[in-house]
Amino acid sequence: MKLGPTLDSLVDALKRLPGIGPRSAQRIAFHLLQFDRPLASALGRALLDCVDRVGHCARCNTLSEQPLCEICANPKRDPGLLCVIESPADQLVIEQSLAYSGMYFVLFGRLSPLDGVGPREIRLDRLLERIGDGVVRELIVATSFTPEGDATAHYIGELARTRDAAIKVTRLARGVPAGAELEYTDVNTVAQAMLDRRAE
Repeated sequence: MKLGPTLDSLVDALKRLPGIGPRSAQRIAFHLLQFDRPLASALGRALLDCVDRVGHCARCNTLSEQPLCEICANPKRDPGLLCVIESPADQLVIEQSLAYSGMYFVLFGRLSPLDGVGPREIRLDRLLERIGDGVVRELIVATSFTPEGDATAHYIGELARTRDAAIKVTRLARGVPAGAELEYTDVNTVAQAMLDRRAE
């Protein structure tokens, strides 16, 4: 059943979000319009503000409202440690673990040739620039323990060693369950995995 072009458009937009199917999208749209129009307006404004104001950190590629994110601008962070992660959500989990005080590079994905995601799409050229800056002494690869995450970790490790043989390349310890997404792992497990990282 068609709901009308405007409402159909809202439902189509909502069902593109991860974890939201057609029925959930309809329920959210109906709820916002039937019971909570102020929330719908606030949500719309917040989304538009984020689209207008949030970009990428020039150094680590994470989401930021400033040219440099808070972590990259913090002089107390160790610039010799560089942790490579797939998403800002992964960064948040590692920060909550309180087990890491270095810098980050956010890939916004992982290698997946079948899905058309190659080195260019995850900005490995920018990562190589960071590795070659003469400051990084350890590269911690914290991609997810999925086949794509493991392949990405292996590829990054090989690139790093080719770029600078003096850089130590480590991978999170397997305290994180195999097949798990980092952002859904509890912070204690992430903390232990960070402390027990190993050579890649």
